[in-house]
Amino acid sequence: MGAALAAWYEYKAMPRKPNGGDAMRGSYLGTEYTDGAIKSYLDSVGARYEYLEDGSLMPRLVGVLEVGKVVGWFQGRMEFGPRALGGRSIIGDPRNRKMQSIMNLKIKYRESFRPFAPAVLADRADDYFEIDREQKSPYMLIVAPVKSKHRIPMTEAQQNLFGIEKLNVPCSNLPAIAHVDYSARLQTIHEETNPRFHKLVTEFDQQTGCPVLVNTSFNVRGEPIVESPEGAYRCFMRTEMDYLVLENYLLEKADQPEWEKDDSWMGEFGLD
Repeated sequence: MGAALAAWYEYKAMPRKPNGGDAMRGSYLGTEYTDGAIKSYLDSVGARYEYLEDGSLMPRLVGVLEVGKVVGWFQGRMEFGPRALGGRSIIGDPRNRKMQSIMNLKIKYRESFRPFAPAVLADRADDYFEIDREQKSPYMLIVAPVKSKHRIPMTEAQQNLFGIEKLNVPCSNLPAIAHVDYSARLQTIHEETNPRFHKLVTEFDQQTGCPVLVNTSFNVRGEPIVESPEGAYRCFMRTEMDYLVLENYLLEKADQPEWEKDDSWMGEFGLD
């Protein structure tokens, strides 16, 4: 596609016609599943769930996140591309000092030091990060420093640490998303492109005063991002994730029937 566009605009000198907006619509271009399809799958595996309207679901999720639980978030159309942008995400509280290692070791099955990205309300991003109020980063492509008021200065002894020991020193009041140099790769959340994820982060902000959530892709190392309710439930059951949201269906890990391990599907992705 890039080669075709280059030929069209550069070699054929055809005029460009920018529309002044986000033609990708936040990249939510993938499949969406109905409540009926989700319920049908959950019933087929004997899953236990609650159905909650957003007015009840969002405050409930905030309470879950505040106590350090990890939530699988599956809603709307799937993101098109390599980033989880609030359609197929795993979310957590960025203020929790243990969240980074919990997500890495118990959910993603990767090295404990690897950082996660913050999802922040677009109109509050400049309160936490050194970014212009009008600057947007809906595709998690901009790296910006955490503002000095949110940093935790390191002592001289801490600055002299190396490797994991230094990484384990919290450098901001959002330790799960800040790198040792105080930078973070942020995603700005916009109501017009993802109103439901925006609603969740807004509810979290209203109850905690923090307009930021940890956002990482809904998968484990070596697997593609989950696409279907079946893939989401399987990932939920095979990891130490605490809660799963499938549109308006809320599932708690402790309530689920025992999972019968079946890794035969892994051969499709060369993971066996």
